[in-house]
Amino acid sequence: MIIQMKQNATKKQYEKVTGYLKEKQFEIRDVSSAHVMVFGIIGDTSRIDPHDLYAFDGVGEVTRVSTPFKKASRSFKREDTIIKLPGGVEIGSDMFVMMAGPCSVESEEQLLTIAKGVKAAGAHLLRGGAYKPRTSPYSFQGLEEEGLKILRRVGDQTGLSVVTEIPAADLLPVFERYVDVIQVGARNMQNFHLLKALGKSTKPILLKRGLSATIEEWLMAAEYIMAGGNEQVILCERGIRTYEKYTRNTLDISAVLAVRELSHLPVIIDPSHAAGRWQMIEKLSMASLAVGAHGLIVEVHHDPEHAMSDGAQSLKIPKFKSMMTSLGQMADVLGLRMK
Repeated sequence: MIIQMKQNATKKQYEKVTGYLKEKQFEIRDVSSAHVMVFGIIGDTSRIDPHDLYAFDGVGEVTRVSTPFKKASRSFKREDTIIKLPGGVEIGSDMFVMMAGPCSVESEEQLLTIAKGVKAAGAHLLRGGAYKPRTSPYSFQGLEEEGLKILRRVGDQTGLSVVTEIPAADLLPVFERYVDVIQVGARNMQNFHLLKALGKSTKPILLKRGLSATIEEWLMAAEYIMAGGNEQVILCERGIRTYEKYTRNTLDISAVLAVRELSHLPVIIDPSHAAGRWQMIEKLSMASLAVGAHGLIVEVHHDPEHAMSDGAQSLKIPKFKSMMTSLGQMADVLGLRMK
């Protein structure tokens, strides 16, 4: 529910109505501007009749928000959320942000080689899996905490912030020690115990869309994190499961448009997991930029034929470099920046 005070409303009138609502155990989310006092009510608003609030002097308009996600809703926050990282990186602004690196951290030498390559090509963040939740229990599961340490050392050496996936809530302390952006994988999108724990984190959270999740379910997962106090959420469309088998998943590129209409949170695309084929990555990346995504997370490997995971969807460094050149040219046309 959103309440807009009248133009001539006083601070005392504002405090009287908000005080009443706080007594009813509602949370108040102030979104006032220089010209008007506006605030949202978070909680079970079915317990109050909007018309009763007009009894308070100064109340101008009361509107129910039909979406179940309140804090993530654009109705509660009109301006886009911008998440700022070291080095002037801004996710959610007019800056098109590139996260790139291998599916798995295999060794320090491997990661450093790739990190230097993607950094030289213009990447802003280094991605790499330390803990690898895999479909098969016999597949490579990652280097775990040693992988996090390698990510941190290589990130510091190359000047890249690091992003990696957390598989369980009990690992949060170690992730906060080494990682700049914590990723929630598709399979954990509705791991509500994990989402609640991340709500208490001070780190930005990259929330991937679940394999078969609707856009509303995806935004409700973000709501879990935000309700816990952490409003630094980046949404990531990575393809959804459909009847099509030619690609690894089906990239729902329209989800970017839907999210930007429904929510103020930044949204990026993972074309690597969507396609599962490196040959498709560049065109899907160009489409992502054109449709309004705030960035990409792409898998890059210096030797994908011998990668321990996801080699088929990993770009080689020269191909990544040429793709970055093409993206830069399109960004210039669209009035966006990549630096």
